[in-house]
Amino acid sequence: MDNIALHLGYQTSRKSFSVLWKQENVFVRFDSDMRNLYFYFSDLSEEYKLELSYENIWKIELHHPRGQAKKFLLIQTSRKSFSVLWKQENVFVRFDSNMRNLYFYFSDLSVEYKLELSYENIWKIELHHPRGQAKKFLLIQLLGAPRIYVQDHTRHWVREVDFTPLCCIGQSSALCLELPQEGQLPKFHGDFVSYKENEGPFVLKQGIALSCSSGLVPTVNPPEGFDLPYKILFKINSLIQHGFLPGQAIAENFYRLVDPKRITIEYIESALDKLSHLKECCYEPVSWLKEQYRNYATSRRLLKTVAISLNDGLVYVNRVQVTPSKVYFCGPEVNLSNRVLRNYPEDIDNFLRVSFVDEDLDKLHATVLSSCASSANGERQTGIYDRILSILRNGIVIGGKKFEFLAYSNSQLRENSVWMFASRTGLTAADIREWMGDFREIRNVAKYAARLGQSFGSSRETVSISRQEVENIPDVEVVRNGIPYCFSDGIGKISAELAREVATKCGLENSVPSAFQIRYGGYKGVVAVDPTSSKKLSLRKSMCKYKSENIKLDVLEWSRYRPCFLNRQIITLLSTLGVKDRVFEKKQKEAIDQLDAMLTDPLSSQEALELIFPGERTKVLKEMLLCGYQPDAEPFLSMMLQTLRASKLQELRLKSRIFIPNGRCMMGCLDETRTLEYGEVFVQISRSSRQLSNGFSEMFRTGNSNPNNLIFEGEI
Repeated sequence: MDNIALHLGYQTSRKSFSVLWKQENVFVRFDSDMRNLYFYFSDLSEEYKLELSYENIWKIELHHPRGQAKKFLLIQTSRKSFSVLWKQENVFVRFDSNMRNLYFYFSDLSVEYKLELSYENIWKIELHHPRGQAKKFLLIQLLGAPRIYVQDHTRHWVREVDFTPLCCIGQSSALCLELPQEGQLPKFHGDFVSYKENEGPFVLKQGIALSCSSGLVPTVNPPEGFDLPYKILFKINSLIQHGFLPGQAIAENFYRLVDPKRITIEYIESALDKLSHLKECCYEPVSWLKEQYRNYATSRRLLKTVAISLNDGLVYVNRVQVTPSKVYFCGPEVNLSNRVLRNYPEDIDNFLRVSFVDEDLDKLHATVLSSCASSANGERQTGIYDRILSILRNGIVIGGKKFEFLAYSNSQLRENSVWMFASRTGLTAADIREWMGDFREIRNVAKYAARLGQSFGSSRETVSISRQEVENIPDVEVVRNGIPYCFSDGIGKISAELAREVATKCGLENSVPSAFQIRYGGYKGVVAVDPTSSKKLSLRKSMCKYKSENIKLDVLEWSRYRPCFLNRQIITLLSTLGVKDRVFEKKQKEAIDQLDAMLTDPLSSQEALELIFPGERTKVLKEMLLCGYQPDAEPFLSMMLQTLRASKLQELRLKSRIFIPNGRCMMGCLDETRTLEYGEVFVQISRSSRQLSNGFSEMFRTGNSNPNNLIFEGEI
């Protein structure tokens, strides 16, 4: 569809919108499977494209008021009104053949744009054709923003950030297309269950951008005279960003009802938490809050605490998701604790996890951050790259707190996430990094960042060990042809007495693991139990990564049964060594068959839970199976098994994680006794008996990228 006017805004009622921004001459394209919508247009001699995925669309409505003829983007502010934030004329809209994407093309100030909207980002679609009017309006309610593209000088579509004034795309919750009288629409009924047509009144009115930050939208701050606590303000922003509150309804009378100086804070927290569980947006929050407070005041039951008390090793942490166009405040969420959070328990609200994700909350790929060709000024980085860099440099401001970059762990690096900290009097992010250890001798930037992240790995705090109870032992090194080889890299020893104490702290009452993965000060690695050791810990130089005064022993993992999976890296290396593709295909089919069988067969379910899903999270499911519940009859059991199966199928599709039934993921250590000969390895799998078997084994080291070192064949 072309020559479409695109409006950005928010709905003020069911029949009216406030418009924040408008763009003329937009070309809209729906892709073949209706998974995305694309909007193309020009603005200031730049070509743009917006990409909107299906996951980010809440709903779509087509409005056709009699006596009218056009199209729009919006924010709903009440059940019958919408505020228009931005409008674009002459938009070309294209629906793909299978209704999986919508594409919007238009020009703005001689720049070509494209918006891509996937099927997953559409919440619902409504066709509005008000009686007495000639115009029709197709209203698309969004779950997330569309992907924005701009056409570069090579006529390639490059991802871009929000180009509209005051970031209207990011502040909008809907797209409204004003259709020409002769415009033809695809049949939405089969693809959108929520699609419906409406001939009632439909009101569009000019809206005002509500966000207090032009870059991080939509976010709000209370007006002067209000000093809301950080927790309350964070929750209000979260409700607006997730569609539970209309931003235009947030005025002074609302802030009075969430001010702890006027209302009991327990009432406020309980009411805001209840708001987040409503199925629809609350367009009259003031009336709703007053009603809730009246119920609380007259109720004889005490209000329950919103937050559930957590076990040791778990903490509540707030999280912010940053997309190319929007931000989402999430939480507080349950996280595994780490060394830093445990040392500053009173400042837990000053820590923030920040994740950089795409509009559909999926991972941002490197291709989004740089274009294929250099721009006219020689730069290849996109606006999304600049947006991420700006946040890392300048931080995020929420109310009176300014969160600054602190560090990131190795797992966060893979997930495009970081830790941020809001400095206070007496404690800054630099102070925390100084407390972690002395990193001044590390001159490599990547290694410096990795060592900072060492303190942020999820771990369990066990016992304190004084320096006098720790001994330094030499590494096992050999020099051949002038090349040094270290056979004890990252491996130390732990006494049997300390191992029992640590096992108890980890909740292991009946057994003591033979090895632990630890962090102690600036040391990291694996320590194996040595029954003859007189010192609690025996550490090597290769385990020391930096200097630290911390004497707490943190445990990340211990030796126990862990299932073995192939992944893309291992499959590639095995293929390099001559393993045929049919071998992997057979293993993959066996893994899928096992996942399918566990949905109907109790024995297969029990076996799968023991082998593929070990741990505490499936303990209840195992007990239900032992009590005779059928996996295809009991609703809760069936739902949980389907969820576990779906997670493994997704891992199989995205990472090629193929389960190997007879494989084990083990924790390796050094033969301190020098008993084994060259090419030999000792392995004992945990069973009820102490039976040992002789034979040959194939082993690989996770993270290994050299096919020459992948396979080790030796006698067991």
